[in-house]
Amino acid sequence: MPDRPQVSDQQLLEALCAGHEWAFTAIYDQYWYPMYKAAFHKLGQRHVAEEIVQDIFTRLWNERCNLRTTTLNYYLFSAVRFEVIDHIRKAGPRSRYLAYYQAFASQHEHITEDEVAYNELLRHIDEGLKPFPEKTREIFKLSRIESWTVAQIAALMNLSDKTVEYHLGKASKAVREYLNETLLLLFLSIFS
Repeated sequence: MPDRPQVSDQQLLEALCAGHEWAFTAIYDQYWYPMYKAAFHKLGQRHVAEEIVQDIFTRLWNERCNLRTTTLNYYLFSAVRFEVIDHIRKAGPRSRYLAYYQAFASQHEHITEDEVAYNELLRHIDEGLKPFPEKTREIFKLSRIESWTVAQIAALMNLSDKTVEYHLGKASKAVREYLNETLLLLFLSIFS
């Protein structure tokens, strides 16, 4: 196939909307690898990054006549960002629970004292977080229980790092105070 003259993103979008396969191929050739790199950088999973980018291109072709963008680069990389966030949101807790289950599935032991204590601690943390809005509770749990970074939480919830840190600070202080009071009450009830 002879080389095509250099065309702008706007011309590619117009040709794509008109149903020209060469425009789709040109967009795919130009953007597939950078989009894949961006997704892989955030997820660290090759097959998931490939699947996300493939889904975006499938949607791009299927919805080509309904595109309302003039900036192809921004549109495609925004799609990658939103798909990555959506994947993290859906897979985050589930993948941790699955890993936990797989690690302990072969053991048929009864609940240990440590697990009981851990579940009791989680219950007390939930009690300490009750006065806060759902967003603050979720930020605290993602950070302190699920071990997510501030940046990951900010990306997931579409917040700034400073906002996430603010919510964490307020919730951490309240939970600490609640746990101290609970521990003090427990201590007093044991020795009274």
